Amino acid sequence: MQIRQARHSDLDAMWRICQAVIAVGDALPFSDDFDLDTFRSHWFGSHASFAAVAEAGIVGMYKFGANYPGRGAHVASATYLVSPEAQGRGIGRALVEHSIAQAQDAGYRAMQFNYVVSTNAPAMELYRRLGFDIVGTLPQAFRHKQLGFVDTHVMYRHFSSQSD
Repeated sequence: MQIRQARHSDLDAMWRICQAVIAVGDALPFSDDFDLDTFRSHWFGSHASFAAVAEAGIVGMYKFGANYPGRGAHVASATYLVSPEAQGRGIGRALVEHSIAQAQDAGYRAMQFNYVVSTNAPAMELYRRLGFDIVGTLPQAFRHKQLGFVDTHVMYRHFSSQSD
């Protein structure tokens, strides 16, 4: 598997993955009527986008950039998607590790995930193993397709640097 910058020619494959993850209804805040134009602006707008490519084609992706502009621009944020058919193969871990390296290389001092669904056990475990801590909980902030209202977490990892 290779992780590379996403290209506009990847849009259709990335859109299919997004639609599949949305349909499951357990990880993304987007509704079933989330449209292609909005997806395109989210993934090919002001953030850097990357695609995980295997023999089968695009199997995952992420986007990252500053969590907030201005006084919050030193903290990165990211969103990850792995095709449901490709989950459990280490693709998510590779994407998160790649994004951490990209963020550190770009000079970010930390990374924050603003909306991690508490019932997304694989993501929660992965983020914890990679050094992220829960720094806040938003009670019943996500409407899970099967479980109803569940909590989301804000997760944070500070990057050590010589200037700290």
